[in-house]
Amino acid sequence: MEVMNEKKVIATLEVDGKKHEFPVITGTENEVAIDIKNLRAQTGIITLDPGYKNTGSCESAITFLDGEKGILRYRGYSIEDLAEKADFLEVVFLLIFGELPTKNELDNFKTDILGQSDVNQDMKKVIAGFPTSAHPMGVLSSLTSALTAFNPKSVNVDSEEDMYKAIVKTLAKFPTIAAWTLRNRNALPLKNRDKNLGFEESFLKMMFEKPGEEYKSNPIVVDALNKLLILHADHEQNCSTSTVRMVGSSQAGLFASISAGVSALWGPLHGGANQAVIEMLEEIEKDGGDTSKFINKAKDKEDPFRLMGFGHRVYKNFDPRARIIKKAADEVLSDLGVNDPILGIAKALEKAALEDPYFVERKLYPNVDFYSGIIYRAIGIPTEMFTVLFAVGRLPGWIAQWREMRLGKEPIGRPRQVYIGENLREFKDLENR
Repeated sequence: MEVMNEKKVIATLEVDGKKHEFPVITGTENEVAIDIKNLRAQTGIITLDPGYKNTGSCESAITFLDGEKGILRYRGYSIEDLAEKADFLEVVFLLIFGELPTKNELDNFKTDILGQSDVNQDMKKVIAGFPTSAHPMGVLSSLTSALTAFNPKSVNVDSEEDMYKAIVKTLAKFPTIAAWTLRNRNALPLKNRDKNLGFEESFLKMMFEKPGEEYKSNPIVVDALNKLLILHADHEQNCSTSTVRMVGSSQAGLFASISAGVSALWGPLHGGANQAVIEMLEEIEKDGGDTSKFINKAKDKEDPFRLMGFGHRVYKNFDPRARIIKKAADEVLSDLGVNDPILGIAKALEKAALEDPYFVERKLYPNVDFYSGIIYRAIGIPTEMFTVLFAVGRLPGWIAQWREMRLGKEPIGRPRQVYIGENLREFKDLENR
């Protein structure tokens, strides 16, 4: 790179002896990127970056993440401050609209969400078509898409009022259909939100209330869920978020874009990671529960076994969310007094990973997926529902990213490729093949 003057920096690419110049841009946290949007037009060539590990797809003002330093901020606010001091809907407002709400703004926001929280009764006919054995994420993706049928009018992104109404409607109805996926699984009657309760408490009630029984919430569980939702609310340009932006770039509606995000989140390498943690713990229990045996297997390079929920593909030091949710996990387990051998195995693995030099030197600390899986299991959420809870938390991030993309008039996403197939071939008639 070459500095042209105090402000303008360019990068020079030389191909076959010919030099091409491209501007270098710097983000507010000093992230540096070479702007190559005109690369193909100038040179006739493209870049190749499988998985987009080195490619910025957009400029965004929503979330800052520094994996090397273990930093996560929403709109400039540290995740530590938000998890400790804010409630989930405050963070939702912050992510989508850019600033923390005033008391009046927050009250109006909550009232507006409550007013749209009931789901059309015909949606019950849609969910009735799924067997109770259907995976909740498949049901959730389908129901989210089906909401489009009950809200056919496209969003006028040039209208602030239309955008706000679409956002509120999505925030109001998505948690309800998410809770319905569990009730459908358990063959329980479908309930709309209790409008006398707060967001987290009403969501828990929609999931767990049984006919003829009074539902009583646990404030420690409610607080833990609040923190989990905040910690999962956004995470920069991950797989599902990039999917939401990509689908939305075609000017697809908000429900359709969110439905695509749900499907992307379903994968075990993304939102399914906390489910994989519990499945690993169950495997260890079936084997006899000897954690030291599996610790040694994880250290053995020749052994295919891997500890799930340890380390992170982005955070190279520590996952800042894990430090926050570890405390909540300890409080939930202590308060509920759950006698579960799976959770005992989890605590043993956690202790080993935090103390064993092999894991400490490699910074393979328990991550947020490890602790979130433990909390979900402790409060009675089935393993297949873990990713649904993740989706409820990630919803505001998806909405914020979709809104930013649409308001920014970003072009439709259209990655290029390097073709490595056959060259032109002569067609042979069937009898000559």
